[in-house]
Amino acid sequence: MDDCCALAVGPDIALYHRGPALDHGPLPSFFYFSLSGTDSLCTDPFNQPVQFLQGQMIRVFSMTLPGHESRLPATQAMQTWADDYARGLDPIEGFLNALSSAVDFAVQQKFADPEKMAVGGLSRGGFIAFHAAARDERFRWVLAFAPITELHRVREFAHLQDDPTVRFFDAVNVCKQLSSRQLRLYIGNHDTLVNTRACFDFSQRVVEEAVQQQIRSPQVELFLHPSIGHKGHGTPPEIFRQGADWISSCLR
Repeated sequence: MDDCCALAVGPDIALYHRGPALDHGPLPSFFYFSLSGTDSLCTDPFNQPVQFLQGQMIRVFSMTLPGHESRLPATQAMQTWADDYARGLDPIEGFLNALSSAVDFAVQQKFADPEKMAVGGLSRGGFIAFHAAARDERFRWVLAFAPITELHRVREFAHLQDDPTVRFFDAVNVCKQLSSRQLRLYIGNHDTLVNTRACFDFSQRVVEEAVQQQIRSPQVELFLHPSIGHKGHGTPPEIFRQGADWISSCLR
């Protein structure tokens, strides 16, 4: 797999890429988010889904999530988000707008095949993936590992639980938009950081929305695995591999 390369989309918007050379024309593409754009694609274990896609004719793209600019400590990212909201800023909306521009760029430049695009992420990256897919119907497949689903319940947002802007980004608010997509979620059976029950409730709500739209067999899958790591929030390599294999089968 090629080294991680940055593509200049526009002022202050960088889209990172790994995979087959760009001169091969449009290919199936997976937009994946975890930390910074380079860490998401190149740093183990956060890039394990990328590693498991190595050697396939699938391009993987990423961008730097809010709070991960200038090599800020990853452990401080959610506090950075909360601090921004407390100051009246909206880092998530800003990122999603930049991502929309980046996706359009990848399609227009014939790097990404708009008929074969998936989006996914780890933890906060999974949260971002839900919102990205809800805004762009070209993301037909959504993969999330240990995703945040209730932003207002994240520890760093305790003082902002009733903030309407924060509540707006709870994933439950995009269930209707996601109901026609294929979703696959993985989470530890006792994840106390992002809450296993919240992930289950979110996936069930997407199913309910699909049923209301007379979709007879909603393509929503939730897999529980034994929790590992801090607060049960870790994801083992075999789970990353399962998710990557699913993406490969969808985009093939």
